[in-house]
Amino acid sequence: ETVSTDYDTSDRLYFEPLTREDVLNVIAAETLASGGMAPKVIVGLGGQTPLKLSGLIDPALIAGTSPHSIDLAEDREKWNQLCDSLSIPQPPGGTAVTFAEASVIAQRVGYPVLVRPSYVLGGRAMQIVHDAQALESAMDQMARDGSLGKEGGLSAERPVLIDHFLEDATEVDVDAIRDHTGEVLIGGVMEHVEEAGVHSGDSACAIPPQTLPAWVVEVISAYTTAIANSLDVRGLINVQFAVLGTTVFVIEANPRASRTVPFVAKATGVPLAKVASRVMLGATLAELRTEGLLVPPVTGGHVSVKEAVLPFNRFPEVDTALGPEMRSTGEVMGIDKTFGRAFYKAELAAGTVLPTTGMVFLSLADGDKPAGIVVAHRLRALGFGIAATTGTAAYLARFGMDVDKVVGKVNENAAITAVDLIASGEVSFVVNTPQGRGGRTDGEAIRKAANVNHVSSVTTVEAALAAVQGMAEQLDHPLEVKSLQEYHGR
Repeated sequence: ETVSTDYDTSDRLYFEPLTREDVLNVIAAETLASGGMAPKVIVGLGGQTPLKLSGLIDPALIAGTSPHSIDLAEDREKWNQLCDSLSIPQPPGGTAVTFAEASVIAQRVGYPVLVRPSYVLGGRAMQIVHDAQALESAMDQMARDGSLGKEGGLSAERPVLIDHFLEDATEVDVDAIRDHTGEVLIGGVMEHVEEAGVHSGDSACAIPPQTLPAWVVEVISAYTTAIANSLDVRGLINVQFAVLGTTVFVIEANPRASRTVPFVAKATGVPLAKVASRVMLGATLAELRTEGLLVPPVTGGHVSVKEAVLPFNRFPEVDTALGPEMRSTGEVMGIDKTFGRAFYKAELAAGTVLPTTGMVFLSLADGDKPAGIVVAHRLRALGFGIAATTGTAAYLARFGMDVDKVVGKVNENAAITAVDLIASGEVSFVVNTPQGRGGRTDGEAIRKAANVNHVSSVTTVEAALAAVQGMAEQLDHPLEVKSLQEYHGR
């Protein structure tokens, strides 16, 4: 196995399973090597698994946020009480072990609901369900059929979380650092390109936020600070929010580093991981400023976009629609003077080639069709041809946007379908947004055809809007290469 840890970062490197026994063995070896002084253990830079292990080793050895504070954020009831005490809104919901319990919660909060097992990674087995039948199927799958069932199923210690799903909400991620004096540093506020419902690991996001009003960003920062203080965080914390109308809802908080920390560090020029490590070992943010390690963030003059790298080119028969279960295998970023150009660079780095000519195929869910008018109008302005399904074409025609080709739906056995059009090479880009179970079934063949024929596609209308903005800005001004040091001026 290739060891990628820098020689100036670590004195020794252990390849051991992340279990209590193996961690205690490493601690014993390091204690012996240092002449009897037990080492401090940082659990906040390794994802969810180290957080679970933090409660199984001596709390005195934990550097940074205590196991008690970690449990406050992980335990649903305790977390709800904390948010209530701070008067921070949450989507209504509850916990359930059986379908009967889940059904009562769903009826109380209203469909659609987000169903997610507790204590899992990457949104595994998470689903958005729109009716009681789908809810029963989801509960049954988690209890018996899926991998969760193999791990012991559901119990009071491993309940399912049922939350009202905030449709059309904008999701926001925040990475922050708090020291033992109570000072909180907001590392970055990231606005997701895709709306809530797409796992944060699969969603593109931007720094600074592109559509959020300044006052909303201030509220989000204030909520993050209050949560970090209430949890007595020592080091990094990631908080996820959903903004719907004028209300900012908190989704969850993780008192650890998130996958976005390297992106935020590169976007702002602040070495967050290094700063957080020092804070976990007792340094204050004020001391690190004096030392010169904690520098002011570079703001203004550029926009940074993080995009997920998805493995669909290796799995051509997989449906490429994004949802609450994480599917990405990596991340890339684009940085430029404007959002459109930064998004274009990020897509290019992720392997999605946005076309400059040709025909774009549109198949939109009913809720996405109003935004589809904007997408179609901008595509026309760029000189693209447009093909669409019957329903999308009829909707666009009502607003004076005639399309060049109309095709029938795949499941209607039409003479010419979108799959035929894509396979013939006539389409250079696909926009297909699924809607519920039926929409996903019909659109799956279209998305698979795009994947098999190596035609770039997006599955959310927000990504389509960002893509056409990137195409327009790239045509106006060809891309340029600039180093991070030049952007940061350091």
